[in-house]
Amino acid sequence: MKRRVVLEVQYISSDSAPSEQQFGEWAELAATAPFNQYNDEQELTIRIVDDNESRALNHTYRNIDKSTNVLSFPYEQTPEFHIPLLGDLVICAPVVIHEANVQRKQAEAHWAHMTIHGVLHLLGYDHIQQQDAEKMEQLEVTLMEKLGYANPYL
Repeated sequence: MKRRVVLEVQYISSDSAPSEQQFGEWAELAATAPFNQYNDEQELTIRIVDDNESRALNHTYRNIDKSTNVLSFPYEQTPEFHIPLLGDLVICAPVVIHEANVQRKQAEAHWAHMTIHGVLHLLGYDHIQQQDAEKMEQLEVTLMEKLGYANPYL
């Protein structure tokens, strides 16, 4: 399989975050999603942050004054300036760990889900409309099953 993702992981807050290799496997799998318009390698940065940074970014970019599990910042290509950049994911370690505990999920599975969910957003998937949400969630379930994890929405 042709590699699709060149990854950099920035560990600002680790809180038992997975390895760069694990993030890479999950991002590569998500990049196999149908309708991925990128045929070449794409660069991706995943930044693992604490509550404060997540809250500040969520407030700045979504006008929501609390930390969140994952934020996706897709790179918007222009015809004049094309670089192989998929975008950035910001994942809040304390939120992911807390959600995994509250939802009684394996932490690694929840990290995988947040990575896959975020990469799908970078690829243009969203869950604003019900029909799009169902398509995105089904794809996430399928990808998680390929990794041997349970349906993250149950």
